Amino acid sequence: MAVGTNLANAAGVGAAGGDRIGKGRIGTAWGLAALLAAGLALSACASGEPAKVADETVPVVLHRVGDSVGVRTGTAAGTVRLRRETPLAFVSDGRVLSVSVREGDVVRAGQQLAQLDRTAIDAAVQSADSRARQSEAEARRQRDLYTKGWVTKARVEAADAAAEAARAEKSSAQFTQRFATIAAPAGGVVLQRLAEPGQTLAAGTPVILLGEFSSGFVLRVRMPAGQAAGLRRGEGATVTFRDGAAPPMAARIIEIAGRADPRTGTFQVEFALPANPALRSGLIADVALPAGGAEGAPVLIPSTALFSARADEGFVWRYADGGVARAQMVKLGAVSGEGVEVVSGLARGDRIVAAGVNRLVEGQKLQVVADPAQTRLAAAR
Repeated sequence: MAVGTNLANAAGVGAAGGDRIGKGRIGTAWGLAALLAAGLALSACASGEPAKVADETVPVVLHRVGDSVGVRTGTAAGTVRLRRETPLAFVSDGRVLSVSVREGDVVRAGQQLAQLDRTAIDAAVQSADSRARQSEAEARRQRDLYTKGWVTKARVEAADAAAEAARAEKSSAQFTQRFATIAAPAGGVVLQRLAEPGQTLAAGTPVILLGEFSSGFVLRVRMPAGQAAGLRRGEGATVTFRDGAAPPMAARIIEIAGRADPRTGTFQVEFALPANPALRSGLIADVALPAGGAEGAPVLIPSTALFSARADEGFVWRYADGGVARAQMVKLGAVSGEGVEVVSGLARGDRIVAAGVNRLVEGQKLQVVADPAQTRLAAAR
């Protein structure tokens, strides 16, 4: 009778834990695992014999704490770009007099790249300068007359306003004259030449697309929402280039788009690439998506690794020295579709049993079927 009561209580505890955390999409597996574990232990006590470690070795799949729990596609393709690719244009309408660079040319900061025909621009500056000098002279004359009492103060104020407007017109004309020449804002490479001498362009029409070396190269990859959702800034990845255009290199996520492209529904993810002379804007590359979380990200474990969970606590089977299972109590945090956050009880790098926890008892011998740590070591070799 006591055994039956204890089993019922154990079932209630397991179900309560499953219900409490199941709201976070973990499911009822924990409650069943708790019931089975409690049943085995209580059955042994009822028979008057202590619980014994099973003699057979149980095959298990391990999970390394700190690795990503979510499912990710192995690779994605993207295009190499200089992070800052700047379209350069004239600030006023005009006819292009010269374009002194071609696509692929490397330029230095301040180098002249293109120039407008300045005939009309220089004439406008001279005209504005003449009006400014005339207005200032008139303003001085009106102030002199005012001191003698021959004109009103309103006449002086009107002359001063006209002189100020003429100075502003002159400043605008000089600005247009100054930017009738396009100079490189920084050292870089000419990615596109978009205009030719003799063309008449509207203000703001791009003439040259300049890639700035100082910004560094990035790999821009477009990913569906489900794939991009599991990524975080700072995560590392490995990039390989098609046709051996550049050697494989390590990359790091530096930007994840805040909204999807309205045409494709994909999110753009940028991976920073190290400085390498083989890199060129436009190269196609494949990126192996990271398997681990970013530094400082929550530690997540799969929900299937938990048993006897209730409230904010639960247990996992830790893979201990000697290849045996040791129960480890953990404090739980937030629950999401990616897994369960572990607040304390485990450290990054610890290996735990990811599935089949209901088959194990304390000290059970384990046969590892899949181990993420060994998989990474083999890949590194």
